[in-house]
Amino acid sequence: MYLLGNGRLVTRDDANPYLDNGCVAIEGNLIKEVGETAALKAKYPEAEFIDAKGGVIMPGFINAHNHIYSAFARGLTIKGNNPTNFLEVLDQQWWTIDRNLLLPDTKASAGATYLDCILNGVTTIFDHHASYGGIEGSLFAIAESAKEFGVRSNLCYEISDRDGEDKMKASVKENVDFIKYAQADTTDMIKGMMGMHAPFTLSNKTLEYCAAEKPEGAGYHIHVAEGIDDLYDSLTKYNKRLVFRLHDMDILGDKTICGHCIYINEAEMDLLKATNTMVVHNPESNMGNAVGCPPILKMMEKGLTVGLGTDGYTNDMTESYKVANVLHKHNACKPNVAWGEIPTMLFENNRAMAGRFFEKPIGILKEGAYADVIVSDYDPLTPMNASNINSHILFGMTGRSVVTTIINGVVKMKDRELIGIDKEAVLAHCREQSADLWNRINAGR
Repeated sequence: MYLLGNGRLVTRDDANPYLDNGCVAIEGNLIKEVGETAALKAKYPEAEFIDAKGGVIMPGFINAHNHIYSAFARGLTIKGNNPTNFLEVLDQQWWTIDRNLLLPDTKASAGATYLDCILNGVTTIFDHHASYGGIEGSLFAIAESAKEFGVRSNLCYEISDRDGEDKMKASVKENVDFIKYAQADTTDMIKGMMGMHAPFTLSNKTLEYCAAEKPEGAGYHIHVAEGIDDLYDSLTKYNKRLVFRLHDMDILGDKTICGHCIYINEAEMDLLKATNTMVVHNPESNMGNAVGCPPILKMMEKGLTVGLGTDGYTNDMTESYKVANVLHKHNACKPNVAWGEIPTMLFENNRAMAGRFFEKPIGILKEGAYADVIVSDYDPLTPMNASNINSHILFGMTGRSVVTTIINGVVKMKDRELIGIDKEAVLAHCREQSADLWNRINAGR
């Protein structure tokens, strides 16, 4: 057992939300108790003590939608790539990258992402992978890296018709094989879902094939209405809007995650709510791809479970929090919106979404929850209390404020020093592997 204390404690537990000098008692991979530092030190005198040094102790962040395979896009120039719309962004950049990704690239990308997660206090990710240059074994390569770095992960592979039937079926098989592997895993650190790209790259025949092959109990993770062309495709080919098409194909449900949902109407929102389907908002990606602003405020008003993700844009959840906060104020032309909705997405809904897959609570500091805990090196310049925690996080913290990261009871970083991870070696390998990928992408262009 050890204690993490001497810090301002943010629990996300309504019964005990904040302590000025709080402490978390950790035994194995679970939280044994939460309380005042002095009281827990007296109660457990033999426990090792980790000093938060007055920082803010809080639950690790959960990223509800990420793309590990995008890691090596940083700094990449693809010759002739000058996209003017979202379809061109997909074809000229992302599909070009994933068609060239081999298993070593995928494994190295995972290492880069998981390293950055630990550095930014992200302890759980939902990842949506694509590597059409190397499909078989790709999720297992990511899972191996997840185990090495110790980051809790829910993984899937992106099924699409875009590269033909053989690769579509290989993608389905990769999901099925991995889901079965994850279902047999007893650590509760790895989960699997049936990943899908987007409805406009998936025929009804393919959706039926996915449903027939999907292991019992697994859910879907799919991009929905990220661009207007996805909607146009559904209306033109199937004479129905996207969410209704997915409902008719039995894709929606309480284990299904729909990313983006920019071009959906209120009837579709009502259907998502009725089926208890989850939605994930990715503000930086939506803005960067110039695809529009989703009606997140209306979804929240209707009571949908909307989480916050990054779409691979960053591994800093505070960054996405900040961007979402200003995006929806700007889009609505109302300075009084998004103050409550965005932190609800990040701190409550992401936790609720994770709770549909993992056996014990995460994203909360209370007895019996998994010990996923971080410390932010933040010393507030104004009073901090239970009523204004989110304001301090929004305006005072960044991911790089995180100095200590504990995942599943294991200390992965302490006082900004990584434990059991050679950062320099990881980054050197990534530079070597990414340079090779870049050369393959641009060869002959």
